[in-house]
Amino acid sequence: MSRGATPVTPVGPAAFGLSDEARNLRWLLTDLVEEVPGVRSVAVVSSDGLLLLSSEPEHPAPDGTGRPPGPRGSTADLATIVAGLGSLTTGAAALMDGGFVKQTMVAMDGGSLFVMTISDGSLLGVHADPACDMSVVAYHMALFVGRAGHVLTPELRRELRQSVEAAE
Repeated sequence: MSRGATPVTPVGPAAFGLSDEARNLRWLLTDLVEEVPGVRSVAVVSSDGLLLLSSEPEHPAPDGTGRPPGPRGSTADLATIVAGLGSLTTGAAALMDGGFVKQTMVAMDGGSLFVMTISDGSLLGVHADPACDMSVVAYHMALFVGRAGHVLTPELRRELRQSVEAAE
């Protein structure tokens, strides 16, 4: 696992209680988190802003707060930020006749935030270290979107959402 990476936390019923599609999507997210250096946390959010799948930080923050690195240490917070940023950029694109928003990237002193649209209007959000290679993160996000886009059906979104709700 890459330094600072966050494993995908099983949410809801055990993985064997989920459909093959849900397990495959979790595997894709785990691969993204484990293979891309600098990734802190990841969230997949439905088009209506609900968390579908996420990684959870593995280790507490080195600053002694007990919170892992990330937006307040929670992928639920990341999901909220991703949904809001997705809505904001979609509105901005409409006002500017810019068409479909494919990707948004925010570079900050303390990290980077990437948001990429999945084919059904869902969003993939990644919070990464400030020293990450942005092109590598974007490339792996595009791979995830390409592989996940065709399987993220309404039925699968419902199953993933129920899994998240069962864990809350």
